[in-house]
Amino acid sequence: MNRAVRRRPALATTALALLGALSLTACTGGPVPATGKARAADPASRPDLKPFYGQRLQWTDCATDGYECARLTVPRDYARPGNGRTFVLPVARAAATGPARRIGSLVYNPGGPGAGGASSLEEGMDEAFGAAVRARFDIVSFDPRGVGGSVPALTCEPAEAEEPEEPEAGVEEAPAEETPDDFYDAVAPLYPRTEADRSAAASGARTAAEDCEEHSGPILRHVGTEDAARDLDVLRAALGERRLTYLGWSYGTSLGTSYAEQFPRRVRAMVLDGAIDPSLDWSQRVISQSAGFRRSVDDYAEQCAEIAGDSCPGASPQEIRALIEHLYQRAEREPLPVAEDSAYAEYGGMDATAVLDAVSMAMYTPEDQWEPLSEALREADRGDATKLGALDDEAETEEETADPGTAEEEQEEDETPEPPADNSGAALTAVNCLDVPHPRSLRPYWAALAPADQAAGVYGTAGVTAELTCRDWPSGGRRPHRVDADGVPPVLVVGTTGDPATPYEESVSLAEQFPAGMLLTYEGLGHTAYGRGDACVTAKVDAYLVTGKRVRPGATC
Repeated sequence: MNRAVRRRPALATTALALLGALSLTACTGGPVPATGKARAADPASRPDLKPFYGQRLQWTDCATDGYECARLTVPRDYARPGNGRTFVLPVARAAATGPARRIGSLVYNPGGPGAGGASSLEEGMDEAFGAAVRARFDIVSFDPRGVGGSVPALTCEPAEAEEPEEPEAGVEEAPAEETPDDFYDAVAPLYPRTEADRSAAASGARTAAEDCEEHSGPILRHVGTEDAARDLDVLRAALGERRLTYLGWSYGTSLGTSYAEQFPRRVRAMVLDGAIDPSLDWSQRVISQSAGFRRSVDDYAEQCAEIAGDSCPGASPQEIRALIEHLYQRAEREPLPVAEDSAYAEYGGMDATAVLDAVSMAMYTPEDQWEPLSEALREADRGDATKLGALDDEAETEEETADPGTAEEEQEEDETPEPPADNSGAALTAVNCLDVPHPRSLRPYWAALAPADQAAGVYGTAGVTAELTCRDWPSGGRRPHRVDADGVPPVLVVGTTGDPATPYEESVSLAEQFPAGMLLTYEGLGHTAYGRGDACVTAKVDAYLVTGKRVRPGATC
């Protein structure tokens, strides 16, 4: 739904406001079986894929000291790998700290979809791993196809307008068009009940889809998770690994699940932390995640004093809930004021969806985010939402800017334009909408509003509305299904009981779907568990990754 599902080196998560959806599937008449039983022959044996599987990575020093970088070339279309169209993907690694006892490479995905793995590693993501794992493995990650420094990369943003030419001497310049007075008056409601509200929501979603088609059309159909999982196998081969050791956070669990289904006997060990259940259809997924956020906001109200102390925006849980609800209602009537230098200033302030996103995203890492959220809510209630809008501000760095010139060959004339420094919003939408088709008719979305409201309030209805972009998206081949990965070794699924974005119930379900799947329960708040400092989780995950030690049924940290 309308929430990012990803991680960053600081173990906080970014809001990809108003873009993308976690729910992935259409009304297809219920789950259908996966196609693993009829798997094709080993793709590495295909003559047209041998050039990709036969490549070896050429490592050089990254811009950041202590890391090595390389580039991996994969076919844009695995059905036609010899047509010359490719993705060139950045790869980065941190060498094992105990080379004498090195086991091999451990590949991770930080989440998203839309998070760049190579850049996250350079920013210190290897420190999220336990010392035992860092000693025995090279920690490796890559930017998935279309993401970050991938060439080509997704963009849904129109090119910047050219500077107007100077008027000729003696020619009177036409006055610039003024923004209509009512331009900012149409504030999007969190629950579109009227025909006018629904029409506006559908129109805005269609425009967003059209922008992506216009600027990234040639690659939109080639950025799905199944293809990214095939890239992961090419990376495995390029690293010289016979079998893959993998850890995926959040969306990375979808990537790992897809890999396990396509290449079950190529898995050495796999940890999926903060799981996404592939058997849920699009509306079920909206309700699951929306309910998770609603519960987490309730947890914030109940436990704010314990974690955020005196900064809490109310003296009781009831006061905190009332303040948040009041801000939503105010923002639906009129955007909340922000300072002129705020990113929301050009929109006239923060509308209700922006406020809901800010509150929701602060649920990812309570230990880091609840105190600044509390202060921001206090100020927003007093009439200044600047801090609320800036909760997730990130400074741009030169390293974040993709450099298409580093590709090994120029792309065809149908190439996409250079993406913005951070294309995570476009990637979030593109991957989630493509992975499984959504309904083409508007009726299923409007029908889903009432159940979503009942299950998760405005978090649910806003999530349903966010799905509308996927209505006009190219269709992929995936459908809701239970995992089909016969032959895969025991997979470790880690679930956090208070996870807002990937609710614990989905981890329980995914662990049950894997043959000999194992579940490690972390009783805590926030998104995902491994790498957030809990010694129990670190010890159990590290022991599994290093030695294959299984986690007992009912294991809890």
